[in-house]
Amino acid sequence: MSSAGGGRARTVRFPRWIFAGSALLYLVTGTFLTAGRGYLMGDALSRVSATESALFSRDPHLSAIGFVFTPLTSLAQLPFVAFAPWLPGVTRWGLSGVVMTALFMAGAVVMIWGIGTDRGAPLWLCGIVTAVFALNPMVVFYGGNGMSEALFLFCLCWAVRRLMRWVRTDGVHDLVACGIALGLGYLTRYDALAPAAAAGLFVFVLSYYRRRTDEHRFTGAAMDLVLVGAPVGLAFVVWAATSWLITGQAFQQFTSQYGNSAILAQSGAEAPGHAIGALQYSIGAMLILAPAVPLLLPITGALAIRRRDLQVMVPLLLCGAVLAFQMLSYASGSTFAFLRFYIAVIPLVAMLVLLIPPAREMPPSLRLGRYADGGGEVKTANRAMVPMFGAALAALLLVASLPVTALGMNSQLMAVQEYALGAVLFPNPNDVSAKYSDEARIAATFSTERRLADYLDAHHLARGSIVMDTVYGFAVLVASQHPDRFVIPSDRDFVRTLNQPLERGVKYLLAVPNTGRGTSDAINRRYPTMYENGAQIATLELEIPNDGAGQPDWRLYRVIGS
Repeated sequence: MSSAGGGRARTVRFPRWIFAGSALLYLVTGTFLTAGRGYLMGDALSRVSATESALFSRDPHLSAIGFVFTPLTSLAQLPFVAFAPWLPGVTRWGLSGVVMTALFMAGAVVMIWGIGTDRGAPLWLCGIVTAVFALNPMVVFYGGNGMSEALFLFCLCWAVRRLMRWVRTDGVHDLVACGIALGLGYLTRYDALAPAAAAGLFVFVLSYYRRRTDEHRFTGAAMDLVLVGAPVGLAFVVWAATSWLITGQAFQQFTSQYGNSAILAQSGAEAPGHAIGALQYSIGAMLILAPAVPLLLPITGALAIRRRDLQVMVPLLLCGAVLAFQMLSYASGSTFAFLRFYIAVIPLVAMLVLLIPPAREMPPSLRLGRYADGGGEVKTANRAMVPMFGAALAALLLVASLPVTALGMNSQLMAVQEYALGAVLFPNPNDVSAKYSDEARIAATFSTERRLADYLDAHHLARGSIVMDTVYGFAVLVASQHPDRFVIPSDRDFVRTLNQPLERGVKYLLAVPNTGRGTSDAINRRYPTMYENGAQIATLELEIPNDGAGQPDWRLYRVIGS
């Protein structure tokens, strides 16, 4: 084999090793944080609970995954949750989510590598940028905690890579793949509508411009728009229609008592007092995650204008659309001030560094389109003047930004969901500061629910003996080895059982305070005084103070006459 052929073979093998190494890193880290230190994220655990309910609840059916949030994060865990009867830790510690996020975040890392190699960037630059992205503290954390960020980043990076290819190849396969990635992104998070709209506009405008001598100019551009937009439109319509047919509500995220709008109202969250304050938080969050972005944006933009490099527009539009959507959502009070909502800036800054050197190779394509740039290697005017020094400097800047992100994640003001990692990774029982006490309480979240599940499991109850809503109870459900003993809202006879608990063999009701998010709890809605006095249908058997942050003190009531 020639040296060139051997080099190509090694390049082909690189993504496999990158994927394997990244997945292993995230899997080990996630397992250590969850099963090792008991640090679990609520949204991640609730999706594990939804997946388990679809397989092993008292009334298993696929729609038990729910329609408040998009389904792909839960559906992707089905193969792993299937092992829960033999490996209870898969659900108790949220390990199904850990495996899922490790695989998809590793896929996002491979996409970053692929964006560089598609352009023919030097392998040393591709390696440094890929490693910095993979080792970013936010990427490592969300690559192993079961949240939706890993799957969303994979879809976003995949879409960017294939759309960048299409700019050069005009290949229909790249356009279709981009559309599929955005469609799957929508089934992961509603945010994907923003980059989908940006991609559709970009494709239509560029395709229309390319066909300026074509008599079917508008038709051809519209067809390209359909190719990239159809998967997103199909995902939107099918998901909304399915939700409407089963629940009577097409968009439960906004209309359900369990949806995001209701959570914001129940939690007492308010819109920022001033748009400037919201903008300051959003900019601060992006600077924590990608301190180099203010320098790289003008540099990469100027180089793109000089070279007329339209590929630069793709990550700016798609990742920028996600970030703009989050900024607008927070400013309008429709979402929380969470650092993770701005995580799309991390792949953006990595892509900007890879775009500093000019493209030197044609991206691989199954079939070049009519308006492709041309085949083979792209000729540059003066190879000696390729700005490799600037690329190396930018790569070093990325490396230097990692400690900034790590420090920012320890900020109680900017990183409300991440700063407790300090107490998890470096426990210090002698620290009596208020900040450490708060971190320790966050780290202990869901420990009470695990003890409560163990207590109920030890009672050897019959199926359907405990009525519980999953507003807070999802953590009890996933910790129990007998999820079929619980009657939960996804059960099709839940309302009838709640109305007649004694007649339907219910022995216990798990109650939470009728305040805050507890006002959406189905037991409180049916029996408003249940938590206070048993609503004259049950007597208090056990009260369980909670050790975790943001979690209620539980009360276990025994149904009178059971």
